[in-house]
Amino acid sequence: MDLGLADRVYVLTGASRGLGFATAEHLVADGARVVISARAPEQVAAAVEALGGPERAIGLTGDLTDPATPERLVTAAREQYGRLDGALISVGGPPRGTAAQVTDEQWRESFETVFLGSVRTARTVAAALTDGGAIGLVLSTSARSPMPGLGISNGLRPGLAGVAKDIADEYGPRGVRVIGLLPGRIMTDRNRELFAATGDPERARAEAEAAIPLRRVGEPAEFGRVAAFLLSPAASYLTGVTVPVDGGALRGL
Repeated sequence: MDLGLADRVYVLTGASRGLGFATAEHLVADGARVVISARAPEQVAAAVEALGGPERAIGLTGDLTDPATPERLVTAAREQYGRLDGALISVGGPPRGTAAQVTDEQWRESFETVFLGSVRTARTVAAALTDGGAIGLVLSTSARSPMPGLGISNGLRPGLAGVAKDIADEYGPRGVRVIGLLPGRIMTDRNRELFAATGDPERARAEAEAAIPLRRVGEPAEFGRVAAFLLSPAASYLTGVTVPVDGGALRGL
């Protein structure tokens, strides 16, 4: 199946590793070019090299708490590759702890990064896109069902899902699509951290897998393939939806 990604250009945040990098890999493999960003310059440089260098990928060091970062990404895509066709907006997971346990400062910092940083990037990219553009926001299954011990995620992710729907309504008449992606248990550094925090990571993983119909934790590439499809012209009639990539763990229809 031809996804129509040849020579299209996407920006991806939080993409030096994990789900963002896996998506960048699949976009590039299908002929797209990418501008990736993350906070650690050495990780950005390594990711760009792994993706094929400037012919296929360039990288910027950036933090979504900086209001200038989204426009820098848009400008870099246009200057390097002459166009922009979409974005994958991914932000690292907020601190662990129940909603009552985490501090006011943790709430504020997470709001700035997870919520406002994502919203700012989405609206900046959406304003720059033309007919056929697409934006994916990497959320979490906590957007539909709260996860124990992740109070900040449980509070902010559903709000972002609502924002994605709102932006999809606003920009749909221009042919710009907006989609929320809901990764479940996928073996990223974040999930390794969550398993390790229990004190018995092997047991924690086994318990998590027992609650997943496919009985296993997913791999980043399995998310990346779905995200690349949703951002591609092949998914041209999908917008305003949230798509779980969770092995069937969510129980709602």
